Amino acid sequence: MRIELGTAPGDPARPNEDYAAAALPASGRGGALVLLDGVTPPQGDDGCLHSVAWFTARLGGALGELSVSRRDMALREVLSEAIRRTADTHRATCDLSHPRTPQATVVLVRWDDERVEHLVLSDSVLLVAEADGRVVPVLDDRLARLPRASLAMEALTDATLRNKEGGFFTAAADPEVAARAVAGTAARTEVTAVAALTDGAARWVEKFREGDWPDCLALLRKEGPQALVDRVRTLERADTDRVFLGLGKTHDDAAAIYAEL
Repeated sequence: MRIELGTAPGDPARPNEDYAAAALPASGRGGALVLLDGVTPPQGDDGCLHSVAWFTARLGGALGELSVSRRDMALREVLSEAIRRTADTHRATCDLSHPRTPQATVVLVRWDDERVEHLVLSDSVLLVAEADGRVVPVLDDRLARLPRASLAMEALTDATLRNKEGGFFTAAADPEVAARAVAGTAARTEVTAVAALTDGAARWVEKFREGDWPDCLALLRKEGPQALVDRVRTLERADTDRVFLGLGKTHDDAAAIYAEL
């Protein structure tokens, strides 16, 4: 089995709010991948004493532990319990009802000898390489379907579209959001590899159009996740006229995981 990950902060002066990890049981049979993209709130009060990086580390750790220790739980149940556990660690000190309470996108993959399970919540990307050679992107596209004007307003105010009907969903403090995740299962024999990317790493496809998702997986297979992240950084620095980046931030936290099963 081959598992590699790569990551880089968008700003070296700020903590990396992405989280990427592999969880492997002591038995050596099966495993899990966890990828989170922490949502950076606008400046101002978010009702929480803790940073987004603090939140993603705790949620990510809970997801990894539950994925391998509670195989009786479906991945939506794993996510729900991980959110509850994380919320309980700061419920007494923070206002978890605040719309900007720390939150994150989620990609979760778990496998054993018989099956490969997956879950995606919000705009991080999962790529599944199938035995017949196809590469299938698993996407939660609710955020992409929202009007740009609505998203611009959402980014600047607390008139939030997140975690409500007609908007999009992230892992924050409400365990019920797990029911909104895109989830599925495949036979282990049908999957040869998986890759998870936060949107900072997915820019290689989504913003810079350097290739499609199969091309992206081929790059990950050949050169590894850190090479993808490094290529994105090179493209960002070269886009001085902001042809591809537009009004978006020059650099975003970026993380990718690649696993051959």
